[in-house]
Amino acid sequence: MVFALVVAMIFFGILTGGVFFRPVNLTNLVLQNSYVLILAVGMLLCTLTGNVDLSVGSVVCFVGAVCGVMIVDMHINPFLVMFVSLLIGLVIGMWQGFWIAFVHVPPFIATLAGMLIFRGLGQVIMQGQTKAPFPREFQVIASGYIPDFPPPLGGLTIGGATFHVFSIIIGLVIVAFIIASEITKRRKQKAYNFDLLPKGIWITKLLAIAVVLMAFTIVFALYRGLPNILIVLGVLIVGYQFVASKTVQGRHIYALGGNAKAAKLSGVKTEWVMFWIYTNMAVLASIAAVVFAARLNAATPKAGQNFEMDAIAACYVGGSAVSGGIGTIIGAVVGGLFIGVLNNGMSIIGVSTDWQQAIKGFVLLAAVAFDLYSKRRSTK
Repeated sequence: MVFALVVAMIFFGILTGGVFFRPVNLTNLVLQNSYVLILAVGMLLCTLTGNVDLSVGSVVCFVGAVCGVMIVDMHINPFLVMFVSLLIGLVIGMWQGFWIAFVHVPPFIATLAGMLIFRGLGQVIMQGQTKAPFPREFQVIASGYIPDFPPPLGGLTIGGATFHVFSIIIGLVIVAFIIASEITKRRKQKAYNFDLLPKGIWITKLLAIAVVLMAFTIVFALYRGLPNILIVLGVLIVGYQFVASKTVQGRHIYALGGNAKAAKLSGVKTEWVMFWIYTNMAVLASIAAVVFAARLNAATPKAGQNFEMDAIAACYVGGSAVSGGIGTIIGAVVGGLFIGVLNNGMSIIGVSTDWQQAIKGFVLLAAVAFDLYSKRRSTK
């Protein structure tokens, strides 16, 4: 999927005459798809169990409506509203997790009910109105940029181009961290006599990652620097990738998705695992609601429509297995970016929204079909 993402970006870069790779467009690509990527991170944990959450779009609508009423009508401090939004997401998640984990209502049914309930409640709160505008301190989470150093350190100008120096430094630190992590990982694998990539291929891989990351960092630095939401996304992705791959709780999720009965017999508290997965999903949906409302600078009754479908598609396109037990956070993010690139590229070249929906449907169908085909091949 990483290869497919790169090919898609190059393809649209050629079709648009380089417009796709302009700094402002790549920045907008991140801003426009930030809420989908946040939802995809949580949805991946749901798909690992072989299930999905159909309610996330409605939760985005409901939490956004609450934000609109509290800020615009009640004039409550925006930072307090953000905290309350997270608490609301926590309560919603615990509510749905209770029905799924302890009453054993199938997740599809429980979240379908949640989709109807919270969409209706959101529209009741909004009463058909749009709540806007929001204060700048609320908008900055989705449309702000990290500040640069003050002159003369900041705003470096080379050849007529001005660079956001702090963003470049952050990019260098990230690249150094990734290289150090890969070196440590290879040493551990070698110590335990694991199979290793040939050294030449491994070095080529590291160089490719470093070049791509720095290229995107420089592109962002040529515009206004790294967006705030990109930092939020980075923290979420790294944190959840660590939990999923390096902790006992993450292993329990994979075990549950691979074989629920065996996991339960092995001592995994499967009910609690399901409970916290869906609680977590609603909390991330509340974060996505804040981000979406802040970017739109308004809370609308139609907010969150089809968000659940975009998040589910991102997970399956990114390699998550339909039956559960297989998938990664990074894969879901790459899948979300791939869909975002399709949307953005097709919009630039003038493809109608109707055809965009159809093409995304074909991509999702192909991804799931490929997953099933690969699984059949592996069992022969």
